[in-house]
Amino acid sequence: MIEKEVVLEVKNLKKYFPASHKRVLKAVDDVSFTIHKGETFGIVGESGCGKTTCGKTCTGILTKTDGQVLYQGKDVHQMSKAERNAFTQKVQTIFQDPYASLDPHQKVYQIVSEGMRIHHLTKSKEEEQKRVMELLEMVGLNAEHATRNVHEFSGGQRQRIGIARALAVNPEFLFCDEPISALDVSIQAQIMNLLMTLQKERHLTMLFIAHDLAMVKHISDNIGVMYLGKLVEISPAAELYEKPYHPYTQALLESIPIADPDLAKSRGRHFLTGDVPSPIDPPKGCRFCGRCSKCMDICREVRPELKEVSEGHQVACHLYND
Repeated sequence: MIEKEVVLEVKNLKKYFPASHKRVLKAVDDVSFTIHKGETFGIVGESGCGKTTCGKTCTGILTKTDGQVLYQGKDVHQMSKAERNAFTQKVQTIFQDPYASLDPHQKVYQIVSEGMRIHHLTKSKEEEQKRVMELLEMVGLNAEHATRNVHEFSGGQRQRIGIARALAVNPEFLFCDEPISALDVSIQAQIMNLLMTLQKERHLTMLFIAHDLAMVKHISDNIGVMYLGKLVEISPAAELYEKPYHPYTQALLESIPIADPDLAKSRGRHFLTGDVPSPIDPPKGCRFCGRCSKCMDICREVRPELKEVSEGHQVACHLYND
């Protein structure tokens, strides 16, 4: 069996923020996962679970509190200036809100070509212009759009501009921070299909953040389920949907609407009850114990660690202790 090349390795990553009365908000608390070349790792969970903070800390947008993030073997948070410059070319971000992440008064050409100039990727103005037009065509826009200001475009078109900007520097790795959540439902599938096509054509590796389990299934090779700063389950995408182990994952999957009423009636029920605890003062044991219908005494006292239940499938739950 051929060993896959590891692109991003996250080890015991922590990202804490100062809170009131000398306490800390544990947004990301001891998270570990690995992404191999050409694969997409999806992180899903409810709003406020820490998934975006995790992604931003993995890509160096935020500084870490503790742990380690290795990109192709180099520590993201201890790079020299030259290494950092090379890293920012290799790793690009597609942001959640295309209305906030693009300057509405800039022309599309300026936005898409800026990275090329910063990293000196073209040898002439003609080459730069040709490259910008190729990128716009690649994301479903045309040459006429290059001379227009961003404020003239719809949300879906703006996100396409954001994707073109990210691709302009020939990245190897894309961090997609909920890239479709701010878009109309009718546009979401188009952007997802575009990202999947581009990944295959350009052999991109991706970290994909989402709160919609139904959507992330189609783009991810592996999925990590996050709850209150911790990964509670990591699994190959197809297996996660066929056999979810963690009660939280089960509840998330069962909240996905099903068009077939008979199938909807036949599936199990793991309703989420109660509110998400504060990340400033999380429960002592399992962070999900207060909302879990299968909670046991040990769950309130001992924090479960991720354990492998089948090949490539890990879960942090006392229900599966030997």
